[in-house]
Amino acid sequence: MSDAPLRLAVFDVDGTLIDSQDFIVEAMNRAFGAMGVTLPTRAEVLSIVGLSLHDAIRRLVPSMSPTEVTEASQQYKDMFIQLRAEKGGEASAPMYPGARAALEHLHKRDDVLLGVATGKARRGLDHAYDAHDLRHFFVTSQTADSHPSKPHPSMLQAALAETGADATNAVMIGDTSFDIEMGRAAGYRTIGVTWGYHPRERLVTAGADLLIDTYADLAAALDELWGTA
Repeated sequence: MSDAPLRLAVFDVDGTLIDSQDFIVEAMNRAFGAMGVTLPTRAEVLSIVGLSLHDAIRRLVPSMSPTEVTEASQQYKDMFIQLRAEKGGEASAPMYPGARAALEHLHKRDDVLLGVATGKARRGLDHAYDAHDLRHFFVTSQTADSHPSKPHPSMLQAALAETGADATNAVMIGDTSFDIEMGRAAGYRTIGVTWGYHPRERLVTAGADLLIDTYADLAAALDELWGTA
């Protein structure tokens, strides 16, 4: 057993581990279409991935009333369930290249614990876990239905409480500025991944400590932040 301090690596899901953009965009367009609301562009939809559903819809259509936001949120949930039935669920949303190998490598380390902090609801995360056989990798899983929306640090604070890790030894890994801002607010170091839904410029502006372009670079980036390079 290593005498290194306990280290925690927390991952976002959509845009970081799993490429679910087609599902998200289609579900949002179906929801807005059912309400007769002008459809947002693909880029607009992807720009709000990671936020809780109510916050995401408020950003997409600021003119919506609270009642309309609630209706749109329910429509989105219904349409996502419909798409899950039509297309085979989260199994049809692929993991990014190298994601599983990276998780397997980190999971084998005695000094590292893995977690998830996602804008998904618990039900959606459970589907993703089951579809890709991911559940066993993670000792803490934080979802949008139990916490304020990103970038509030609540999810990452709960991950520290559940694992006993210290924020100085914790890293948040995500593809959006919301992930980076959340990590910084919780006292974590942060790694922005460039294959997701926000451009690298937004990750830099949000204050990411490091950027990586492939999962092959993750282990070295984590060791650099943990001071073990």
